Amino acid sequence: MIRHLALAALLAFPGHVQAAQPLPITDGVSAVKHPDWSQRATIYEVNIRQYTPEGTFRAFEQHLPRLRKMGVDVLWIMPVNPIAKQERKGSLGSYYAVSDYLAVNPEYGDMADFKHLVNAAHQQGFKVILDWVANHTGWDHVWTREHPDWYLRNAAGALEGYHYKDLSDGHEEVWADVIGLDYRKQAVRDGMIAAMKFWLTETGIDGFRCDVAWTLPVDFWDQARAEFDTVKPVFMLAEADTPEMQLRAFDMTYDWKLYHLLIDVAKGKADARDLAKHYTAPARRYPAGAMRMAFTSNHDENSWNGTDKELYGDGADAMAVLAATLPGMPLVYGGQEDGLNKRLKFFDKDPIAWGKKPRAAFYASLLALKHRHPALTSEHQPGNLEIIETGNPKVYAFRRIMGADRVRVEVNVSPEAQRYQVAGKPRSLAPWRWAISARR
Repeated sequence: MIRHLALAALLAFPGHVQAAQPLPITDGVSAVKHPDWSQRATIYEVNIRQYTPEGTFRAFEQHLPRLRKMGVDVLWIMPVNPIAKQERKGSLGSYYAVSDYLAVNPEYGDMADFKHLVNAAHQQGFKVILDWVANHTGWDHVWTREHPDWYLRNAAGALEGYHYKDLSDGHEEVWADVIGLDYRKQAVRDGMIAAMKFWLTETGIDGFRCDVAWTLPVDFWDQARAEFDTVKPVFMLAEADTPEMQLRAFDMTYDWKLYHLLIDVAKGKADARDLAKHYTAPARRYPAGAMRMAFTSNHDENSWNGTDKELYGDGADAMAVLAATLPGMPLVYGGQEDGLNKRLKFFDKDPIAWGKKPRAAFYASLLALKHRHPALTSEHQPGNLEIIETGNPKVYAFRRIMGADRVRVEVNVSPEAQRYQVAGKPRSLAPWRWAISARR
């Protein structure tokens, strides 16, 4: 769902604020045991509805060999559950207005088709994480009939569309097509964990991307992760950027600050000095071992905020290089390898118009670099990143270090050719170009 949102329940649902305010993390090590495969993994978001004209699991499955060749390791599949009909937006509704946690949206196929996709992905070397919506459901979710007491209600005792407040600018809105769950009740927590375990045991997925994860109590996620780990090693991605969520519950959170900073750099509103500050003076420190997801687009950003061309202009590739080589796990949103040049509709059918995939080789080279070099670990590790002084604020240079492995990256973050120095030696880069060197 939309980024940086939190409950405005203090206005609409007195006493129903569920999420604690983020606490600064000044020290500590994540107790989360990351799966071994995740250290230098790359992640790719799949929008089944829009990925092919058919919009089905089986149709998407045909793309697996191409994605594996491109270097994708983890498939993040957007929600596959049936979509509520009551208060539905558009002709097909929001992926995040779920009507049954234990079923598959017939728009995409059936449960057998989904299992076939997961099995095929595993056979080709992928891991699969499923987008999960724990904060709210659609109005006609089966729980509204079976457990009506599990939902947040207003002062009159009635259900209302989910209220939220955008922490970035303070504006408040209502998601009219969904209703919030009440996590003060243990039965809600137990029911949600049981539903998520179903997908781990019955379909073989490898973890979850958890929608608006920051709106739920951290201790719920801590409990959920502990229970999931008794089933199998899992990978958990939170749509959140709060450090405490990575102490015991989540492997990875969103690096929204980097995302917005890359946009500002591409628009000439920030430069190398701002990029350096993002890593040398973070507002909140993340525990050692935590992973952040670095991205230039995703389903929300594309649909609501703009295409790569709109956001980054000619600097799109340079910003993707930074996202792929700075600390974190790089995300590619399905379609970026084709230069996705339209905002995909959120509530209606609007398939990607696949062409010759002109950026596929570019992404393949970046993902291969990630695979080859331990220095490009996805984990936050002290001493892994060194900022290199260039004498030019339009050139951002840094070195990633892991043992004997070294990767040096220099990026011209401007639309003009730049001259600069590294270790006293003069260098130059064309507009929006980069230089990467490595030794082991």
